[in-house]
Amino acid sequence: MDFLNNYLIYLIPVFGLVGILFMAIKSAWVVKQDAGDGDMAQLAGYIADGAMAFLRAEWKILSYFVVVAGILLAWSGTTVATSSPVIAISFVCGAFLSAFAGFLGMRIATKANVRTTQAARTSLAQALKVSFTGGTVMGLGVAGLAIIGLGSLFIVFYTMYVKNTGGSVNGEAMAKALDVLAGFSLGAESIALFARVGGGIYTKAADVGADLVGKVEAGIPEDDVRNPATIADNVGDNVGDVAGMGADLFGSYVATMLATMVLGREIVSHDAFGGIAPILLPMVIAGMGLIFSIVGAAMVRIKNETDSVQNALNIGNWASIILTAIATYFLVQWMLPNDSFHMVRDEDAAGAVKAGSLVFTKNGVFMSIVVGLVVGTLMSMITEYYTAMGKRPVLSIIRQSSTGHATNIIGGLAVGMESTVLPILVLASGIYGSYHFAGLYGVAIAAAGMMATTAMQLAIDAFGPIADNAGGIAEMSRLPEEVRHRTDNLDAVGNTTAATGKGFAIASAALTSLALFAAFVGVAGIEHIDIYKADVLAGLFVGGMIPFIFSALCISAVGRAAMAMVEEVRRQFREIPGIMEYKAKPEYEKCVAISTKASIREMVAPGLIALITPVIIGFAFGPEVLGGLLAGVTVSGVLMGIFQSNAGGAWDNAKKSFEKGCLINGEMYYKKSEPHKASVTGDTVGDPFKDTSGPSMNILIKLMSIVSLVIAPHLNNGQRLQKEQPQHSVITHVIKVDKKA
Repeated sequence: MDFLNNYLIYLIPVFGLVGILFMAIKSAWVVKQDAGDGDMAQLAGYIADGAMAFLRAEWKILSYFVVVAGILLAWSGTTVATSSPVIAISFVCGAFLSAFAGFLGMRIATKANVRTTQAARTSLAQALKVSFTGGTVMGLGVAGLAIIGLGSLFIVFYTMYVKNTGGSVNGEAMAKALDVLAGFSLGAESIALFARVGGGIYTKAADVGADLVGKVEAGIPEDDVRNPATIADNVGDNVGDVAGMGADLFGSYVATMLATMVLGREIVSHDAFGGIAPILLPMVIAGMGLIFSIVGAAMVRIKNETDSVQNALNIGNWASIILTAIATYFLVQWMLPNDSFHMVRDEDAAGAVKAGSLVFTKNGVFMSIVVGLVVGTLMSMITEYYTAMGKRPVLSIIRQSSTGHATNIIGGLAVGMESTVLPILVLASGIYGSYHFAGLYGVAIAAAGMMATTAMQLAIDAFGPIADNAGGIAEMSRLPEEVRHRTDNLDAVGNTTAATGKGFAIASAALTSLALFAAFVGVAGIEHIDIYKADVLAGLFVGGMIPFIFSALCISAVGRAAMAMVEEVRRQFREIPGIMEYKAKPEYEKCVAISTKASIREMVAPGLIALITPVIIGFAFGPEVLGGLLAGVTVSGVLMGIFQSNAGGAWDNAKKSFEKGCLINGEMYYKKSEPHKASVTGDTVGDPFKDTSGPSMNILIKLMSIVSLVIAPHLNNGQRLQKEQPQHSVITHVIKVDKKA
């Protein structure tokens, strides 16, 4: 036990290495599977080449951003005592690993798609195994890289700024270590936002073009080989739903751990780890969650064609959540001391706990983790209800499709708006409950508990785009109907899991942003944020507006790129004779180029809003007004994220329901019917909602909070701990507990 106490900090990156090892094993297994015939391999090659072309173009632009931002961070690190130029190195590491996580996911997805198609020629069970294993590779890669990166850098910075200087765990020494570490999260979230927005614009521009001209005008499937936009559409699934999503959840994972660590620094703890147990705990929970995600992934399997794919995924998901909950109980009991805790900010000048301050125990910390797991589970269940086939919300959109395109749009908007009610009530209860058990640290550790099984959540999420690509390859290769039926089965489940994954991400973002907000208040040196002040109230309103203009830019970008795509597809149908008779090959590369150029160009403005706005408001009006801005962004962004993601998911599955046939007012309707055409219009409107602006909301609110946290020492004139606090050294810790509290 003494060995673990002394070396636990060094074991954290080992958890990540275990995840990377299993990722490599599963990746090798996927690559060994049969890739099908020559036509299938050629089509998969087009998709892989298009995806890599996009990533190269995106990375070129982002590399300029990383260099400039790194130089500015290095300079800013010299201006305050509680930062360091080393923050630039931390930022670059976060940016690189975030991009690399997206690349790993995309690389395996472009290999797993055609192998899933080939597997679907034999059985549904084998197709699920290949596609889900491909998703597992991405999940383990993202979680493994995040734990390795954050854990290793924390070891380095803790050694540099705290251990080697004999500094205070609860004072400026640890504050400096975590401020420099915040650069890692800033780099990760910055790349995540550009990747998610750029990838979302790419995929939806291609998707809209393929739908409107291919399905509606030409009357052919969007994945028909005759459709010039079909390759770009399938490339988009990889760069948006895989690479973008991988970078997204990498950033979310890191931000959640960082927020908890920053608040953990303020907890006075007499433990066997030199007083840093509250800081280590979120990283250890993440490591345990990664291990149990591997166990849960191994339990996802079906045997027969009639078995439920959704149930198989649920079994694996529930197993990882329950095992993580059990393990965290023993983990908390072991790592945290039996004494009560309080935060340094709750001490008066004499070092005594202020009257009325919250004092909590390790059992309260565990209960907060349970609250986080429950909130995450409920959010996924609610999202599944609002977006799954056969449920009331989707059925209501189907019924309204029978009376035209306008009523379909009305129905989808209503479902999206209604779907915000239960998630917000769950989130509010989760915030209240976790705060009740362990204060602000409880809110943060609840988010860490929710994100613990990120590897499993991402595996479930990533299998959907792989299955979607597999169906596209089956359609383009004109394989037997039974093959497409199996891939459609997987794809339909994938649409639901994608929506639940986005609900899960926005829930974690809300809790994480609240924790980052609390950390910002402490670092900026402000006691409270008074909305009775006119400037703070103005900041609140401006913050509430940000998600709307951000969404407008994203959706407008999709619209402009889609118009260019539609015109190009129409041109090819008009000017290239023989396409419809399979006698001529469409110019796929021109559609790929349109999406690539548009997405790279259009991703800049939304990204700059998130990065620059906190800096301008903070330095122009001060930390309290910036706090009002963050509050407005968080509330508005969470609502917009839930509304857009759920509305888009419901529209999508309403459209897909017509593929099997829908009973409306006693009459069956199928593909190419008028209600189906109305559902295609709804899905087209929902595409940028669910895959571009909606999922970007969680990155937006976290990135703005992280930027604010990084600049907070500068807003506080470099005096992070402006009040003299009792020094709790690495060697000796004195716990002061108000017995009356």
